[in-house]
Amino acid sequence: MTTDNVQISMRRVVVTGMGIWSCIGQDLQTVTESLKQGRSGVIFDPKRVEYGLHSGLVGNVPRPDLKPLLPRKFRATMSEDAEYAYMAACQALEKSGITDEYLRQNEVGLIFGSEGATDCIVQAADIMAQEKEVTALQPNMLFQSEASSVSMNLSTIFHIKGINLTISAACASSSHAIGLATTLIRDGMQDSILVGGCCMLSEVSAPVYDAINGLSRRNDSPHKASCPFDEARDGIVHSGGAAALMLEDYEHAIERGADIFAEIVGIGVCSNGDEISAPTTMKVDVAMQRAIADAGIEAGDLDYICPMAASLINEDEYEAIAIDRLFRDKKAYVSSTESMTGHENFMAGASKTVYTILMMLNNFIAPNINLKTPSEAAKNLRIAKQTIQTPIQYAMINASGLGGTNCCIVVKNYSKSS
Repeated sequence: MTTDNVQISMRRVVVTGMGIWSCIGQDLQTVTESLKQGRSGVIFDPKRVEYGLHSGLVGNVPRPDLKPLLPRKFRATMSEDAEYAYMAACQALEKSGITDEYLRQNEVGLIFGSEGATDCIVQAADIMAQEKEVTALQPNMLFQSEASSVSMNLSTIFHIKGINLTISAACASSSHAIGLATTLIRDGMQDSILVGGCCMLSEVSAPVYDAINGLSRRNDSPHKASCPFDEARDGIVHSGGAAALMLEDYEHAIERGADIFAEIVGIGVCSNGDEISAPTTMKVDVAMQRAIADAGIEAGDLDYICPMAASLINEDEYEAIAIDRLFRDKKAYVSSTESMTGHENFMAGASKTVYTILMMLNNFIAPNINLKTPSEAAKNLRIAKQTIQTPIQYAMINASGLGGTNCCIVVKNYSKSS
């Protein structure tokens, strides 16, 4: 496409910072080692069973102590997932070389995927049921319970002057955050955007999944409970935390003198337009095809696919069918990091992107642990059952959410960029 004979080209989008707060580590180095070793972060928490859940399984994510880090006026308005998001965001900003002074003087955007603070809403409802008086509620509950609580809090802490919003698209939330940020930077509307996703681990958000038999009930073997693509899988493991990435225009990053971790080269989105919870078809293959085309590569160029695969009975099967349809006889390895982390839900797209880039930087593919017998649809996939030492040039991260929303991201190894 040309205008006045001048070629218009999209700007390149690169990753200049990353941060993570998950059950397999709360810094990039620890997470890298966990991925290499195939180390599970899932535990059994008896309090969840006492609460009334059939599943006591959960990702072992420590609640951060923010007292030494933030004044009370900031901590008071933060929800649990905002606390996780703050820790991951601090790491990403530090890695990118973006300081508090820079944030105050320049326009940086913020887009996070989040479900909103369910526990705060439940707490407020319980207080009202008991007290029958609104003055019994703490004023800060308003800021904790908003669906945009995370971006609301982070934007004031980090002096955000660019775009500022929260995306809620179930398990695809933070992938869509990355996709939207990439589009805005490509089109020249923003130079840099802090993106990510976060998810609370409070048990109040788990009953709705447990009620439809969506959670694994292997309470006696927590490390083996999450088994994506295995024929004996029985549901997800509730997990969470936060992941963050600093995305920038390539020229902007170079001018700043920033280190570059990787490049976002492809985005593909679509919706199934089928049933709300258990679609009989899964159009993630459409999103994958669009992401590959957007990246300007062929399916055979991909070295690794980080699937959604959360250990759900139907959804894993549909995704396996889609991957097999596009990549049979291709070289791409497949492994689900959720076998180690459990299902990180609203943070999953961002965390999987961080995990994938860490593999890319360290020339390995993490194992899909707990895979004994691949399901019928997965038996033809090139699943990495053990850690594989190999360079990765192109990788794809899949995300799908309730309601049929799909988002796929293609990442390129910057050290191999031309």
